[in-house]
Amino acid sequence: MATVTGVSVADESPGPDGRGPLTGDRAGTGRLGDRAFAAAAKGSGALVIGLVTLVGVFLLWKAIPAIAADKVNFLTSRQWAVGDSDNLRFGIVELLWTTVAASTIAMVIAVPVGVCVALFITQYSPRWLARPAANVIDLLAAVPSIVYGLWGLKVLTPWFDPFQVWLSDHLGWIPLFTRTGTSGTILLIGLVLAIMILPIVTALSREVFAQTPVTHKEGALALGATKWEMIRVSVLPFGRPGVISAAMLALGRALGETIAVTIIVSSLPQGSKWTWSLLNGGETFASRIANNAGEFDSPAKTGAFIAAGLVLFVLTFVVNAIARIVIERRKAFTE
Repeated sequence: MATVTGVSVADESPGPDGRGPLTGDRAGTGRLGDRAFAAAAKGSGALVIGLVTLVGVFLLWKAIPAIAADKVNFLTSRQWAVGDSDNLRFGIVELLWTTVAASTIAMVIAVPVGVCVALFITQYSPRWLARPAANVIDLLAAVPSIVYGLWGLKVLTPWFDPFQVWLSDHLGWIPLFTRTGTSGTILLIGLVLAIMILPIVTALSREVFAQTPVTHKEGALALGATKWEMIRVSVLPFGRPGVISAAMLALGRALGETIAVTIIVSSLPQGSKWTWSLLNGGETFASRIANNAGEFDSPAKTGAFIAAGLVLFVLTFVVNAIARIVIERRKAFTE
């Protein structure tokens, strides 16, 4: 050790490996590799933000002229007649209802089931069963959307139709379950979407629950808590932000699903009577755009469909922003 003005500092002699101490640009973030990694991380973050911004700007640029030329209220009208560029009449209220209703049904089914499966795998199942069970659930994420659509149309629909008839017979007095005679319904696609997003909810919830500190669980058990009480007071509070993140990620997948919805849900003819029934057909934003992709033959017509895509973009962005706020508040509360 050397002393300079009464302060003891380490000398510059090399260590056992023959290297001197890390000082100046060689220490900490001064290393070339650290600087390069930091620059790459910042550049990647800026690239993602830039891409999202460019997508939003493009949608606005193409959608605003079409919305300005719309002859009906874009937010409240059910009409969709864009064949005449000089008389555009299109609204998104029906698309919004079908999209939100189907996604909500999927979330109501998938989130509780996914959380329960994750708890079983991490807290209850024996070690020899946990890994195979997790792999089976994860394999559902590898199934293409078109396979889910064909399965829902050919296999699930014949089995589900009697249940829909039973619902309308016993609960038809509720507007949500009024009989319409439609086979490919909002309720049916909600069930298919629930199966599609189940792996997302399960996988992320499982990872979060598995990271619960052992001391938290052992402390609860030492105080006399039962298995379920230990899960309720230690595992679930610890994993709540992760479950919310999983649910919002799954919701984004459900909102934007296209192929399965296009195959299963029955489109409604123009001028059909409005109904709130979940036993009715319809189109989501994504399926409407996919079904009419061949009609993008003029800027005005294309702008109408891009306007629908803009609403879906904003809806997804708002959902994720709300989820981020909820997660941050929950983390602050638990900490």
